[in-house]
Amino acid sequence: MNEASKDSRARTLTEIQNPKFQNIDRVPVQELVEMMNQADAQVAIAVQASTKQISEAISAISASFQAGGRVIYVGAGTSGRIATLDASEILPTFGIANRVIALMAGGPSALVHPREGAEDNVEAAQTDLQEVGIQAADVVIGVASSGSTPYVQGAISYAKTQGALTVSISCVEGSEISQLADHSIEIAVGPELIAGSSRLKAGTAQKMVLNMISTITMIQAGKTYRNLMVDMVASNTKLRARAIWMVQEITGADQEVARAALEEHSWMTKNAVVGIYLGVGKQQAAEKLLAADGILARALGEIS
Repeated sequence: MNEASKDSRARTLTEIQNPKFQNIDRVPVQELVEMMNQADAQVAIAVQASTKQISEAISAISASFQAGGRVIYVGAGTSGRIATLDASEILPTFGIANRVIALMAGGPSALVHPREGAEDNVEAAQTDLQEVGIQAADVVIGVASSGSTPYVQGAISYAKTQGALTVSISCVEGSEISQLADHSIEIAVGPELIAGSSRLKAGTAQKMVLNMISTITMIQAGKTYRNLMVDMVASNTKLRARAIWMVQEITGADQEVARAALEEHSWMTKNAVVGIYLGVGKQQAAEKLLAADGILARALGEIS
């Protein structure tokens, strides 16, 4: 497929006008709100239609992550910003540093100072992956609404030459990045309220899928206990209060005991729970968790 036909195809699928929205510049606010809400309601339905693709991709991603690999998101424009947002939440939520990262076309400054032309730079994708030291154990997840962004295509293609697992997320069926990746996720959300503004339904769909990928990968890696974020970094007053509550919830200890245990264990929730539950000190609690691969339920003897 030549470049002209690729561009035409992308426009047809992600930038066409929806007749329902052709007069939005003449519609009252209340009606616009209702129209956008109705359009957004279709996103979850589109994601639901792709749950098999998503599940297969997450299973492969989780296996690579648990084997020591990193997850590297790659995107441009809105897609890159959404991917960067998801990656930035992993450390505070799950206590994992430098293993889920995002590469943005145009570099970090493009997050707040748009450099839309950067998405056409195929060579930059290879350079960016080389700079983060891509390895065969890693997973590269390319995110592009149209599925035709050259920067993302370049990243997936180069990642495959390095033996890394590749995943694509697009909002176009049969997209270019889908053809390149080991696992493709396609969320067909249809035309936007504002024609071509893929920060709307397409952006919402991408955020929903990335939420699934990062959250389920972390659950599979033992970063939660039941549905509690026990590897959370308790870095402020609100989060320390949450850590105290979690220790109380799991152990049945009162607030003062929970706080004292957290202080003893450097505000690491899992360690404090093990300390209280098994009646051991800081070093022994850390050793118990290490032997259990960091999985709290295993350290407590609830699972093998």
